Amino acid sequence: MLCFGPALAQQTSLPTATLNAGIHVIQAEVAGNAATRSQGLMRRKAMAQGAGMLFLFDESAAHCMWMKNTLIPLSVAFIDERGQIVNIADMQPLDETSHCASRPARYALEMNQGWFRKRGIGPGSHVDGIPPMKRRQ
Repeated sequence: MLCFGPALAQQTSLPTATLNAGIHVIQAEVAGNAATRSQGLMRRKAMAQGAGMLFLFDESAAHCMWMKNTLIPLSVAFIDERGQIVNIADMQPLDETSHCASRPARYALEMNQGWFRKRGIGPGSHVDGIPPMKRRQ
């Protein structure tokens, strides 16, 4: 059983995935439908280091993220279907400015702001462990 401590105690019961970015391990909550993607990390006051949220989109596109009702500074990595990071954007709390993928992306991974930069992870880096998309019925 995975335990994230009090920093993620406010979470809903989202599924989790263990991701790897190089040697770095990420415990990510998975937002895989419209409702969970819409909620995202809103109203959270903290997030543990090494924890994040992975957004699974139904198709590759120039998806955009914003920080409506989000209280913690985040960095978002847009990731293509092969698991390669397209671009990373820093986002400020409560800012409704759109931050978009620079080319089609299938996933977005939100981490505490600066997490990627501090680890030398940038565009072209690979993220492993992304769960497969479930077929719609």
